[in-house]
Amino acid sequence: MKIVLASQSPRRKALLSHLVEEFTVQAADIDETVLSGELPVDYVERLALQKAQCIAKELGSAEPFVVIGSDTTVVFDQHILGKPENFEHCRSMLSMLSGRTHQVYTAFSVVGRNKHITESVCTEVTFAQLSDEDIEQYWATGEPQDKAGAYAIQGIGGKFVKSINGSVSNVVGLPLVELQQVLKDF
Repeated sequence: MKIVLASQSPRRKALLSHLVEEFTVQAADIDETVLSGELPVDYVERLALQKAQCIAKELGSAEPFVVIGSDTTVVFDQHILGKPENFEHCRSMLSMLSGRTHQVYTAFSVVGRNKHITESVCTEVTFAQLSDEDIEQYWATGEPQDKAGAYAIQGIGGKFVKSINGSVSNVVGLPLVELQQVLKDF
């Protein structure tokens, strides 16, 4: 059976390789705009399913397949924090997270020919107190530029994490325990 990861994220690819030996990667081109009034969990579940369905549609019916779509977002006080647009946006987000606890939601959707399952996982992350200098130095590394919430827990940004309650792989971008259980159903 062909397995496809509907993502070009190197982090998701590395995580999935812990569960599946052989798979291909194919990015889905979808609109990731947050809908008016959409809750964070609904947002990531919708995007995960749309990504998987987009690739499943492209695959057609030539051979059996399973497509895995996923989406991650950082949430503070029910506000979705996307990728920073510039340094000021990054500073604003990291200052907001400084010394506080926020949530990271990741949803995944596994789509086969006649069935699909979508699940989401929430992890709480508490940051240490960050100084303006910490934020400026972190921005200069280039790491926060393409990360939801402007940090990467598996990278340099991990030094800001005081504690975590839940799945680390969820924060990185793919909750492995939950995904493994769903893949067994396929």
